[in-house]
Amino acid sequence: MHVQRKGKCMTFSESMKGSIQMKKKLLMVLISVSMIASVFTGCGNSTETKDSGKAQTEQADTKDDSKDKSEDEQAALEDGTYTAEFQTDSTMFHVNEAMDGKGTLTVEDGKMTIHISLVSKNIVNLFVGTAEDAQKDGAELLQPTTDTINYSDGTSDEVYGFDVPVPALDKEFDLALIGKKETWYDHKVSVTNPVKVEE
Repeated sequence: MHVQRKGKCMTFSESMKGSIQMKKKLLMVLISVSMIASVFTGCGNSTETKDSGKAQTEQADTKDDSKDKSEDEQAALEDGTYTAEFQTDSTMFHVNEAMDGKGTLTVEDGKMTIHISLVSKNIVNLFVGTAEDAQKDGAELLQPTTDTINYSDGTSDEVYGFDVPVPALDKEFDLALIGKKETWYDHKVSVTNPVKVEE
């Protein structure tokens, strides 16, 4: 049997031989491309795995360092007066804007208390713990003080302030509040970045 191709006359076996050679070449190209792709993919995954492992190690080191720093800060926080940041989980409950998010942290015999001045007299009591516990018999509610706030524009205002016991620095704790509407609300707060007040 003869096959005619582009003006040339070939036998069937020659035609098959050419076709097989083309398939072999195509197969070799595909294998080469696959191998190159797998080399790059393998290298990428290897790098990602190494980087991921490195990142996880760095995160663990950072957590350990911050934990050590926090414990060291508390252990090293000698008796005295500090300014410290007081953060809350709410825009409705926060330190007076004139205080720049800070309160006065007092350390006495290793016990910490932060005095915070609020924005008004609408919050009438605080409780270290949950709103549910605040309503139980014998719950020790924090009573307000009356603080005078002097604003940068020369005006002043009387607001409520509170002395809040701080169980630990850099850790969230529960602080419930009750306002004039006599409803208790749960909040999470934390005290961070104490700076010694020079006397």
